[in-house]
Amino acid sequence: MVNRRICIVTGSRAEYGLLYWVIKGVNESLGLDLQLVVTGMHLSPEFGETYQYIEDDGFNITRKVDMLSPSDSSVGISESIGRGTIAFGQVFEDLNPDIVVLLGDRFELLAVASAALVSRLPIAHIHGGEITEGAFDEAIRHAITKMSHLHFASTEIYRTRIIQLGEIPDHVFTVGAPGIDNVRGLDCLDKQSLERDLCLNLGERSLLVTWHPVTWEPGLTEVQFQHLLDALQKFSNINLIFTKANADNEGRRINDMIDSFVEKNSSRAVAFASLGQTRYLSTLKLVSGVIGNSSSGIIEAPSVGTGTVNIGSRQRGRVRASSVIDCESNFVSIVAAIEKLFDPLFRQSITNTSNPYDNGGASEKIVDVLRSHPLDNILKKKFFDVSFEKPCL
Repeated sequence: MVNRRICIVTGSRAEYGLLYWVIKGVNESLGLDLQLVVTGMHLSPEFGETYQYIEDDGFNITRKVDMLSPSDSSVGISESIGRGTIAFGQVFEDLNPDIVVLLGDRFELLAVASAALVSRLPIAHIHGGEITEGAFDEAIRHAITKMSHLHFASTEIYRTRIIQLGEIPDHVFTVGAPGIDNVRGLDCLDKQSLERDLCLNLGERSLLVTWHPVTWEPGLTEVQFQHLLDALQKFSNINLIFTKANADNEGRRINDMIDSFVEKNSSRAVAFASLGQTRYLSTLKLVSGVIGNSSSGIIEAPSVGTGTVNIGSRQRGRVRASSVIDCESNFVSIVAAIEKLFDPLFRQSITNTSNPYDNGGASEKIVDVLRSHPLDNILKKKFFDVSFEKPCL
């Protein structure tokens, strides 16, 4: 019997971390052959050349696809999408996978999905059905859903939304968030080892800071992030670990502002293009809280008992645990949210938080479906109509 060829594509450090146990499961499964294609920020020195982390984890990279433009302007992002579509068309012709696996909503994946679609390859999509009102990533996510054939939703609410988009219910699976498998599967560093690696004493109070551009609010990224930096400057007794922005519109400006802040606050702040999965999860567990607008603060942080300050509209619409504090992108609101994060009553409540994304064993469930689900005749999709009650006239 011929092994089923599973092509998994990853373009960023965060996405790879979420995919790690899926990649490992496919790599170790009888009857499956892993084709691992690395692209996007993984190959960029500016963003840490994080493909090296993948190789250090023992995975063989089947193909590297350089697609990133040196510009993060709208024109540069469009150029990257074009480059990626052209390159992945050739990759898929060469590798001829049985199914392509994509996670999330980044623009790199739009190029990959487009190439897979016209190559007549089935697509399995992870983390569809979610809402992030502040970023055009949401439109990309839904577009990939419509180009995909198997769907792995992180909550039942998101499964329902995927079906609402016309996808066949039998092809939509609620599995939880695969990134949470890292919480149970990775061996984290102790505090002393982490502090040595970070070159920073966490102290009594510390925050992990991640800010990505809000792509539906062009021109406001710098202003909004400055409000966050001003708020962090007010709390001089809090030590800070910054992870830098992705290759989104205006992302490089954010990274320049981080470098400037860290230079002025070198005794209590450090910054990294990429922490790597073990250091990132260790930091997530050991800091006092997470602040910014990253999905990690909403999806993973509650499972390690860490509170989150979620700023602005980028993650608006996601299901969230009670350990997440939402605030507006202005100085007063951010300061109030930080004060709440350190309030003793709130910190006590975090211990009882239930994470809606934590169903347990998401990656194993995904691999089981990739191994066993019939792929014959799934390319020509039928639109599944949801019945709605007619309004009263």
